[in-house]
Amino acid sequence: VCIIGAGPCGLRLAIECALLGARCIVVEKRDRFSRHNVLHLWRYVITDLKNLGAKFFYGKFAFGSIEHISIRQLQCILLKIALLLGVEICYNVTFEDFIDATPTSGWRGLFLPSTHWINTYEFNALIGADGRRNSLQGFHRKEFRGKLAIGVTANFVHHHTREEQLIEEISGVARLYNPQFFQELKQQTSIDLENIAYYKNDTHYFVMTAKKQSLLEKDVIKNDYPDAIRLLARENVNFEALCNFACEAAQFATKTTASIFEFAENHYGLPDVQMFDFTSLFHAVNASRIVERNGKRLFMALVGDSLLEPFWPLGTGIGHGFLATLDTAWVLQKFAKNESPLKILAERESIYLLLSQSTPENTKSNYQLYTINPASRYQHLNSKRCTIEEIRHLYDNNNNVEYSIVDNNNNLVTNHVQQHQSDKHSKTGGISNEKILNWCQMITEPYGLQIKNDTQAFNNGLAFCAIIHRFRPELIDYKSLQPERSISNFQILFDILREKLHIQIERQIQNQLLLLPKNSSSDNSINDSIMVLLTHLYTHFHLTTLPPSSTPPEPIKYNLSIRRSSTPLTPSTNEVVLKRSESVTDNEGSAEKRRSMKESELNTMTKKKVDDNNSVKVSELIAHYTTTSPIGVKCNVNNNAYHSNGSVTAQPTFCFYCKDRVPIQEWFPIENVVLHVRCFRCETCQLQLRKTNYQCITDPISGKLSFHCRYHNLNDKLNRAKDNHVVRILMFFYL
Repeated sequence: VCIIGAGPCGLRLAIECALLGARCIVVEKRDRFSRHNVLHLWRYVITDLKNLGAKFFYGKFAFGSIEHISIRQLQCILLKIALLLGVEICYNVTFEDFIDATPTSGWRGLFLPSTHWINTYEFNALIGADGRRNSLQGFHRKEFRGKLAIGVTANFVHHHTREEQLIEEISGVARLYNPQFFQELKQQTSIDLENIAYYKNDTHYFVMTAKKQSLLEKDVIKNDYPDAIRLLARENVNFEALCNFACEAAQFATKTTASIFEFAENHYGLPDVQMFDFTSLFHAVNASRIVERNGKRLFMALVGDSLLEPFWPLGTGIGHGFLATLDTAWVLQKFAKNESPLKILAERESIYLLLSQSTPENTKSNYQLYTINPASRYQHLNSKRCTIEEIRHLYDNNNNVEYSIVDNNNNLVTNHVQQHQSDKHSKTGGISNEKILNWCQMITEPYGLQIKNDTQAFNNGLAFCAIIHRFRPELIDYKSLQPERSISNFQILFDILREKLHIQIERQIQNQLLLLPKNSSSDNSINDSIMVLLTHLYTHFHLTTLPPSSTPPEPIKYNLSIRRSSTPLTPSTNEVVLKRSESVTDNEGSAEKRRSMKESELNTMTKKKVDDNNSVKVSELIAHYTTTSPIGVKCNVNNNAYHSNGSVTAQPTFCFYCKDRVPIQEWFPIENVVLHVRCFRCETCQLQLRKTNYQCITDPISGKLSFHCRYHNLNDKLNRAKDNHVVRILMFFYL
């Protein structure tokens, strides 16, 4: 992850990325933190910073009723935390543009100076956090204009004298609520203000809104122009008069003498006083976009003032900024999991619509439970508010590798039509299957495997394991693999791909590969699941040189003395014993529950047909993993699945929904898939389901299973049978 800008939001996002396990580099144009302006902190921001350890680095943070901090001090706190977490900071470096990925290299940036090492750094995510100037291309902004409003900020040196300690802060005074104060100010000093605020931190910080006529009378503005840009141009502002204007207003507001106020210096060495126009505010039209070139994706997003310019009288800058930072970290996590880019963009833009409306009053009040998950922070979150069609233009893919359609429920269905138009092209978008198979044959030739254009060479998973062993022999003990134990070989393969090579294989593809031995007799042609896995391996290894010490083992020969493991169509004895023990333990259950358990057991005993398009039957996997091999056969496989006594322990499978491991004792089999109990929920309303009150729907296009509660599934059926009242009544009681 590369973040442009070391402001509070950029550093906060860098911390979150580091906590998620990403390598993060922050690029900062300046060489020091010199911004003295004070930020108003929302209560959740204070809680968040305290949880990160802000009090350890700055003991005065949020002391008592203080709810503000200078930007410089906040940057120092976040910088220390980021450095402790391994974030790399590059200062005096300017970002110019990003460079497209090539077939041999990833996404890189164009930085100044050109000799800096970061020009060779490859990243997968690029975040713009450099404020209003926003040097990241591809993001359009919309302008919100109002009545002319001129702001003046001033920072005075805090000498920490007794007289200064007695000065009371002004959290914000507006003309509407205290007109007498502003009338006296105008009568005594000829200064006409709309509001003023004073915070005491490392400096004495004043911010006020001045009227144009008052600035003209005090000679702060030389000439009057209708255009705000010309009006506040540097050549039209008398800087000395501006300093006197700010000093007089500060003296009157605090009832002190001029000797106390000495201007602090900014990073240019000048008095830290500034006049700016906030007549117009800029908001980014979109918060994120994804660009894909040569099969490599780049996630780009905006945070902080680059995304949503704050309205300073309301103090929304850091509040909205940290919310956007956590939202971006949430979608970055999904992007790292290789989820659908259109679905990621739709969720991010849906969350972005809530950001400008968020206030401390309409966000959740339990700040200790705030996480990167937007549901923990927003009260009325609708992550599907933006449709796929509305955000499709944010996914820039010149290769047209995939396109997506949306069903009636606004669910994303991805189809790789461009690749399926011809069997000559694989999932890499242009590389032929023949080329990949030839490469596979060349790599596996020393292993004695005959790679042909059929499934016979891939049924037991040895060909895939041989490719990994050829390039990374330390990851897998190839000699210990048994051709007879295809499911075990594939499970070892999937573990290595996920944990060591960080290659994510969809659960549906895994199930199709596990069923290859059963389908080999009916169809010998290469199917899509094999080519998907080969394409992943080809993409990962084809540019890698073989290690010099890579000596392939002797070809594996079938040992007839080893009994071939069977996969019975009926449940194993251990499964029946497990169910009987559960029924005995639950001796307080009702007779109806025991009868339903017997019926489900009888149905499992009699059901023999395996659906080729769905998951492998649970009983088959249990029987396979509980089958013992002859004594003396020793295997050394990842995850310690095999023991020295030759027995094979039960390995966990993966949940159909959350993809996490599910130990055998926690398996919840339903509709030929395995779930966690907590994952068995209605896809529409997230209601916890039971085996007695659910309905399963199979998508006709993608074949994806979805589970629904009685209410949401009943609506569709009632619409189709609305002319038959009797059918509706029977359906209600049946479901």
